Amino acid sequence: MKINRKKLELAKARACMGQKEIIVVGFPVGTLTNVITGKNIKPETAGRLAKILGVDVLEIIKTE
Repeated sequence: MKINRKKLELAKARACMGQKEIIVVGFPVGTLTNVITGKNIKPETAGRLAKILGVDVLEIIKTE
């Protein structure tokens, strides 16, 4: 599963969170790097990121 970078940036803006804030709440740095660089991540990881950002996971995943 991949995260849509533009949708992720919008979700981060809505949540007023940057990468540092996401890491501070416990999201691993390496995993966030994988997300940002477009690598595949586990569905539960996408869910965890969506939860941190306060959005539904469907709002940030690539649907292609």
